[in-house]
Amino acid sequence: MVGRPLLLRVDKGPAHPGAEILQLDGVTIVDDRGQVAVDGASLTVRAGEIVGLAGVDGNGQAELVEAIVGLRPLKSGRIELLDHDVSHQSTHRRLETLSHIPADRHRMGVILDMPVFDNLVLETFDRPPFARGIVRVLDAVRGFAARVIKQFDIRAASPNVRMGSLSGGNQQKVVVARELATEPKLLVASQPTRGVDVGSIEFIHRQLVAQRDAGMAVFLVSSELDEVLSLSDRVAVIYRGRIVAVIDGAEADRDKVGLLMAGASEEGAAWATRCAVSCTRLGRRWCRCSRCSAGSWSPASPFTSATPTRSRPLWPSSRALSPRRVR
Repeated sequence: MVGRPLLLRVDKGPAHPGAEILQLDGVTIVDDRGQVAVDGASLTVRAGEIVGLAGVDGNGQAELVEAIVGLRPLKSGRIELLDHDVSHQSTHRRLETLSHIPADRHRMGVILDMPVFDNLVLETFDRPPFARGIVRVLDAVRGFAARVIKQFDIRAASPNVRMGSLSGGNQQKVVVARELATEPKLLVASQPTRGVDVGSIEFIHRQLVAQRDAGMAVFLVSSELDEVLSLSDRVAVIYRGRIVAVIDGAEADRDKVGLLMAGASEEGAAWATRCAVSCTRLGRRWCRCSRCSAGSWSPASPFTSATPTRSRPLWPSSRALSPRRVR
Protein backbone atom coordinates (compact mmCIF):
# COMPACT_ATOMS: atom_id res chain seq x y z
CA MET A 1 0.00 0.00 0.00
CA VAL A 2 2.91 2.37 0.64
CA GLY A 3 4.90 1.28 -2.42
CA ARG A 4 7.95 -0.12 -0.62
CA PRO A 5 8.96 -2.83 1.86
CA LEU A 6 8.30 -1.96 5.51
CA LEU A 7 10.15 -2.89 8.68
CA LEU A 8 7.35 -3.19 11.23
CA ARG A 9 9.71 -3.60 14.19
CA VAL A 10 12.10 -0.99 15.52
CA ASP A 11 15.69 -1.83 14.62
CA LYS A 12 17.99 -0.16 17.15
CA GLY A 13 21.21 -0.92 18.93
CA PRO A 14 22.08 -0.34 22.58
CA ALA A 15 22.03 3.21 23.90
CA HIS A 16 25.10 5.05 25.15
CA PRO A 17 23.69 7.66 27.56
CA GLY A 18 25.71 10.74 28.36
CA ALA A 19 25.13 13.81 30.50
CA GLU A 20 21.74 14.64 31.97
CA ILE A 21 19.82 17.02 29.72
CA LEU A 22 16.42 17.20 31.42
CA GLN A 23 15.82 16.96 35.16
CA LEU A 24 12.40 17.02 36.77
CA ASP A 25 12.54 17.48 40.54
CA GLY A 26 9.31 17.13 42.51
CA VAL A 27 7.21 18.69 39.76
CA THR A 28 3.58 19.36 40.70
CA ILE A 29 1.16 20.76 38.11
CA VAL A 30 -2.53 21.63 38.23
CA ASP A 31 -4.90 21.23 35.29
CA ASP A 32 -7.41 23.71 33.86
CA ARG A 33 -9.90 22.85 36.62
CA GLY A 34 -7.41 23.62 39.37
CA GLN A 35 -6.96 19.93 40.25
CA VAL A 36 -3.53 18.35 40.70
CA ALA A 37 -2.67 16.59 37.43
CA VAL A 38 1.00 15.80 38.13
CA ASP A 39 2.00 15.10 41.70
CA GLY A 40 5.67 15.34 42.67
CA ALA A 41 7.13 13.85 39.49
CA SER A 42 10.90 13.35 39.37
CA LEU A 43 12.69 12.06 36.28
CA THR A 44 15.89 12.52 34.27
CA VAL A 45 16.54 12.21 30.55
CA ARG A 46 20.13 11.88 29.38
CA ALA A 47 21.82 12.56 26.08
CA GLY A 48 21.82 9.56 23.76
CA GLU A 49 18.77 7.81 25.19
CA ILE A 50 15.03 7.60 24.68
CA VAL A 51 12.94 7.74 27.83
CA GLY A 52 9.34 6.70 27.23
CA LEU A 53 6.40 7.71 29.42
CA ALA A 54 3.77 4.96 29.59
CA GLY A 55 0.33 5.54 31.02
CA VAL A 56 -3.37 5.56 30.29
CA ASP A 57 -4.45 8.83 28.70
CA GLY A 58 -5.55 11.40 31.26
CA ASN A 59 -3.03 10.56 33.98
CA GLY A 60 -1.10 13.83 33.66
CA GLN A 61 0.98 13.22 30.53
CA ALA A 62 -0.38 16.23 28.61
CA GLU A 63 0.10 18.60 31.54
CA LEU A 64 3.65 17.34 32.12
CA VAL A 65 4.61 17.94 28.49
CA GLU A 66 3.07 21.42 28.54
CA ALA A 67 5.05 22.27 31.68
CA ILE A 68 8.33 21.06 30.17
CA VAL A 69 7.95 23.23 27.07
CA GLY A 70 6.71 26.23 29.07
CA LEU A 71 3.02 26.22 28.16
CA ARG A 72 1.80 25.53 31.71
CA PRO A 73 3.17 26.94 34.99
CA LEU A 74 4.39 24.78 37.85
CA LYS A 75 2.70 24.69 41.21
CA SER A 76 5.93 23.47 42.80
CA GLY A 77 9.17 21.74 41.89
CA ARG A 78 11.92 22.48 39.37
CA ILE A 79 12.60 21.83 35.70
CA GLU A 80 16.23 21.98 34.63
CA LEU A 81 17.70 21.92 31.13
CA LEU A 82 21.46 21.48 30.89
CA ASP A 83 21.72 22.18 34.64
CA HIS A 84 19.91 25.53 34.31
CA ASP A 85 16.61 26.13 36.06
CA VAL A 86 14.04 26.94 33.36
CA SER A 87 10.95 26.62 35.56
CA HIS A 88 9.97 30.25 34.91
CA GLN A 89 11.45 30.74 31.44
CA SER A 90 9.24 31.49 28.46
CA THR A 91 8.54 28.92 25.77
CA HIS A 92 10.49 30.99 23.26
CA ARG A 93 13.62 30.80 25.43
CA ARG A 94 13.25 27.08 26.04
CA LEU A 95 12.95 26.37 22.32
CA GLU A 96 16.58 27.41 21.97
CA THR A 97 17.46 24.15 23.75
CA LEU A 98 14.53 21.79 23.12
CA SER A 99 12.06 20.93 20.39
CA HIS A 100 8.50 19.76 20.78
CA ILE A 101 6.38 17.46 18.61
CA PRO A 102 2.84 18.27 19.83
CA ALA A 103 0.16 15.63 20.30
CA ASP A 104 -2.33 17.53 18.10
CA ARG A 105 -0.59 18.79 14.99
CA HIS A 106 -3.62 20.72 13.71
CA ARG A 107 -4.10 22.61 16.95
CA MET A 108 -0.46 23.23 17.90
CA GLY A 109 1.81 21.94 15.13
CA VAL A 110 0.92 23.45 11.76
CA ILE A 111 -1.08 26.28 10.16
CA LEU A 112 -3.07 24.64 7.38
CA ASP A 113 -3.72 27.83 5.37
CA MET A 114 -0.03 28.74 5.14
CA PRO A 115 2.47 27.25 2.66
CA VAL A 116 4.78 24.41 3.60
CA PHE A 117 7.89 26.61 3.65
CA ASP A 118 6.36 28.89 6.29
CA ASN A 119 5.34 25.93 8.43
CA LEU A 120 8.91 24.66 8.38
CA VAL A 121 10.21 27.83 10.06
CA LEU A 122 7.39 28.65 12.48
CA GLU A 123 9.79 28.67 15.42
CA THR A 124 12.81 30.25 13.73
CA PHE A 125 11.32 32.70 11.23
CA ASP A 126 12.69 35.67 13.22
CA ARG A 127 16.26 34.35 13.48
CA PRO A 128 19.17 34.34 11.04
CA PRO A 129 19.49 33.18 8.31
CA PHE A 130 15.72 33.48 7.81
CA ALA A 131 15.52 37.08 8.95
CA ARG A 132 17.63 40.22 9.16
CA GLY A 133 16.17 42.32 11.90
CA ILE A 134 12.48 42.68 11.09
CA VAL A 135 12.91 41.72 7.40
CA ARG A 136 12.37 38.11 6.32
CA VAL A 137 14.81 36.50 3.88
CA LEU A 138 12.40 34.44 1.78
CA ASP A 139 15.09 32.99 -0.50
CA ALA A 140 16.79 31.45 2.54
CA VAL A 141 13.46 30.12 3.82
CA ARG A 142 12.54 28.51 0.49
CA GLY A 143 16.02 27.02 0.06
CA PHE A 144 15.89 25.54 3.55
CA ALA A 145 12.41 24.14 2.89
CA ALA A 146 13.52 22.49 -0.36
CA ARG A 147 16.43 20.74 1.41
CA VAL A 148 14.27 19.55 4.32
CA ILE A 149 11.51 18.27 2.01
CA LYS A 150 14.06 16.12 0.19
CA GLN A 151 15.83 14.95 3.37
CA PHE A 152 12.63 13.89 5.16
CA ASP A 153 10.84 12.57 2.07
CA ILE A 154 7.89 14.95 2.40
CA ARG A 155 5.54 14.34 -0.52
CA ALA A 156 4.80 17.92 -1.60
CA ALA A 157 4.83 19.27 -5.14
CA SER A 158 6.82 22.31 -3.99
CA PRO A 159 7.52 24.29 -0.82
CA ASN A 160 4.87 26.78 -1.95
CA VAL A 161 1.87 24.44 -1.74
CA ARG A 162 -0.71 24.96 0.97
CA MET A 163 -0.08 22.89 4.11
CA GLY A 164 -3.68 21.70 4.21
CA SER A 165 -3.26 19.99 0.82
CA LEU A 166 -0.82 17.41 2.25
CA SER A 167 -1.84 14.05 3.67
CA GLY A 168 -1.84 13.53 7.44
CA GLY A 169 1.39 11.54 7.28
CA ASN A 170 3.18 14.24 5.33
CA GLN A 171 1.88 16.94 7.64
CA GLN A 172 3.38 15.01 10.55
CA LYS A 173 6.65 14.68 8.64
CA VAL A 174 6.72 18.47 8.31
CA VAL A 175 6.36 18.81 12.09
CA VAL A 176 9.07 16.22 12.76
CA ALA A 177 11.40 17.76 10.16
CA ARG A 178 10.96 21.26 11.61
CA GLU A 179 11.69 20.12 15.17
CA LEU A 180 14.74 18.04 14.24
CA ALA A 181 16.22 20.55 11.81
CA THR A 182 17.16 22.89 14.66
CA GLU A 183 19.38 20.13 16.17
CA PRO A 184 18.05 20.51 19.73
CA LYS A 185 19.60 18.98 22.82
CA LEU A 186 16.21 17.60 23.89
CA LEU A 187 13.27 16.41 21.82
CA VAL A 188 9.90 16.13 23.56
CA ALA A 189 7.83 13.87 21.29
CA SER A 190 4.18 13.69 22.32
CA GLN A 191 2.12 11.12 20.38
CA PRO A 192 4.53 11.40 17.39
CA THR A 193 2.74 8.80 15.24
CA ARG A 194 -0.90 9.48 16.10
CA GLY A 195 -3.17 9.40 13.05
CA VAL A 196 -0.51 8.61 10.43
CA ASP A 197 -0.03 5.70 8.02
CA VAL A 198 2.30 2.76 8.63
CA GLY A 199 4.91 4.11 6.23
CA SER A 200 5.14 7.39 8.13
CA ILE A 201 5.22 5.53 11.45
CA GLU A 202 8.25 3.55 10.29
CA PHE A 203 9.97 6.73 9.06
CA ILE A 204 9.35 8.64 12.30
CA HIS A 205 10.59 5.72 14.41
CA ARG A 206 13.80 5.57 12.38
CA GLN A 207 14.32 9.31 12.80
CA LEU A 208 13.89 9.12 16.59
CA VAL A 209 16.42 6.28 16.86
CA ALA A 210 18.85 8.08 14.53
CA GLN A 211 18.68 11.23 16.64
CA ARG A 212 19.24 9.19 19.79
CA ASP A 213 22.31 7.61 18.21
CA ALA A 214 23.56 11.10 17.31
CA GLY A 215 23.48 12.09 20.99
CA MET A 216 20.07 13.76 21.33
CA ALA A 217 17.96 13.22 24.46
CA VAL A 218 14.45 12.07 23.55
CA PHE A 219 11.45 12.17 25.89
CA LEU A 220 8.72 10.08 24.28
CA VAL A 221 5.09 10.27 25.40
CA SER A 222 2.71 7.87 23.68
CA SER A 223 -0.57 6.15 24.43
CA GLU A 224 0.63 3.21 22.30
CA LEU A 225 2.31 0.86 24.77
CA ASP A 226 3.99 -1.15 22.00
CA GLU A 227 5.56 2.04 20.65
CA VAL A 228 6.89 3.02 24.07
CA LEU A 229 8.32 -0.46 24.75
CA SER A 230 9.94 -0.86 21.32
CA LEU A 231 11.59 2.59 21.22
CA SER A 232 12.51 3.34 24.83
CA ASP A 233 15.81 2.67 26.55
CA ARG A 234 14.06 3.41 29.87
CA VAL A 235 10.34 3.35 30.56
CA ALA A 236 8.73 5.60 33.16
CA VAL A 237 5.18 4.67 34.19
CA ILE A 238 2.74 7.37 35.27
CA TYR A 239 -0.44 6.69 37.23
CA ARG A 240 -2.72 9.41 38.59
CA GLY A 241 -0.01 12.01 38.05
CA ARG A 242 2.75 10.11 39.83
CA ILE A 243 5.81 8.42 38.36
CA VAL A 244 5.30 5.02 39.97
CA ALA A 245 8.26 3.22 38.37
CA VAL A 246 11.22 3.68 36.02
CA ILE A 247 12.24 0.43 34.31
CA ASP A 248 15.17 -0.41 32.07
CA GLY A 249 13.97 -0.93 28.51
CA ALA A 250 15.46 -4.41 28.28
CA GLU A 251 13.51 -5.48 31.38
CA ALA A 252 10.23 -3.73 30.53
CA ASP A 253 7.68 -6.50 30.25
CA ARG A 254 4.34 -5.65 28.63
CA ASP A 255 2.34 -7.34 31.40
CA LYS A 256 4.32 -5.70 34.18
CA VAL A 257 4.08 -2.23 32.64
CA GLY A 258 0.37 -2.75 32.01
CA LEU A 259 -0.20 -3.60 35.68
CA LEU A 260 1.73 -0.52 36.78
CA MET A 261 -0.35 1.61 34.43
CA ALA A 262 -3.46 0.22 36.15
CA GLY A 263 -2.23 1.18 39.61
CA ALA A 264 -0.40 -1.93 40.82
CA SER A 265 2.68 -1.38 42.96
CA GLU A 266 6.06 -2.24 41.45
CA GLU A 267 6.47 -5.18 43.87
CA GLY A 268 3.03 -6.51 43.07
CA ALA A 269 3.50 -6.19 39.32
CA ALA A 270 6.82 -8.04 39.48
CA TRP A 271 5.22 -10.81 41.58
CA ALA A 272 2.30 -11.18 39.19
CA THR A 273 4.49 -11.56 36.12
CA ARG A 274 6.44 -14.38 37.80
CA CYS A 275 3.36 -16.57 38.32
CA ALA A 276 3.41 -19.90 36.50
CA VAL A 277 -0.02 -19.20 35.02
CA SER A 278 -0.54 -15.52 34.28
CA CYS A 279 -2.18 -13.60 37.10
CA THR A 280 -2.88 -10.78 34.68
CA ARG A 281 -5.87 -12.66 33.23
CA LEU A 282 -8.01 -11.80 36.18
CA GLY A 283 -10.90 -14.16 36.72
CA ARG A 284 -10.25 -16.35 33.69
CA ARG A 285 -8.22 -19.17 35.20
CA TRP A 286 -6.64 -20.21 38.46
CA CYS A 287 -3.00 -19.40 39.01
CA ARG A 288 -1.01 -22.37 40.30
CA CYS A 289 1.45 -20.41 42.41
CA SER A 290 1.20 -21.06 46.15
CA ARG A 291 -0.09 -17.59 46.92
CA CYS A 292 -2.96 -17.63 44.46
CA SER A 293 -3.96 -21.27 44.97
CA ALA A 294 -4.33 -20.51 48.67
CA GLY A 295 -6.67 -17.65 47.78
CA SER A 296 -4.56 -15.24 49.82
CA TRP A 297 -4.57 -12.39 47.33
CA SER A 298 -6.52 -9.31 48.33
CA PRO A 299 -6.46 -5.63 47.37
CA ALA A 300 -4.14 -5.08 50.34
CA SER A 301 -1.50 -7.34 48.73
CA PRO A 302 1.48 -5.97 46.77
CA PHE A 303 -0.69 -6.15 43.64
CA THR A 304 -2.02 -2.69 44.39
CA SER A 305 -0.63 0.44 45.94
CA ALA A 306 -3.95 1.30 47.57
CA THR A 307 -4.97 0.01 51.01
CA PRO A 308 -8.64 -1.01 50.99
CA THR A 309 -11.02 -1.12 53.90
CA ARG A 310 -12.09 -4.69 53.20
CA SER A 311 -10.26 -7.59 51.63
CA ARG A 312 -11.75 -9.77 48.92
CA PRO A 313 -10.42 -12.82 47.05
CA LEU A 314 -8.65 -12.39 43.72
CA TRP A 315 -10.76 -14.91 41.86
CA PRO A 316 -14.55 -15.29 41.72
CA SER A 317 -15.97 -18.40 43.31
CA SER A 318 -16.55 -21.52 41.26
CA ARG A 319 -20.26 -20.94 41.72
CA ALA A 320 -19.96 -17.51 40.14
CA LEU A 321 -17.95 -18.95 37.24
CA SER A 322 -20.46 -21.72 36.47
CA PRO A 323 -23.24 -20.99 33.98
CA ARG A 324 -26.56 -20.07 35.50
CA ARG A 325 -29.20 -22.73 35.09
CA VAL A 326 -32.43 -21.65 33.51
CA ARG A 327 -35.52 -23.57 34.55
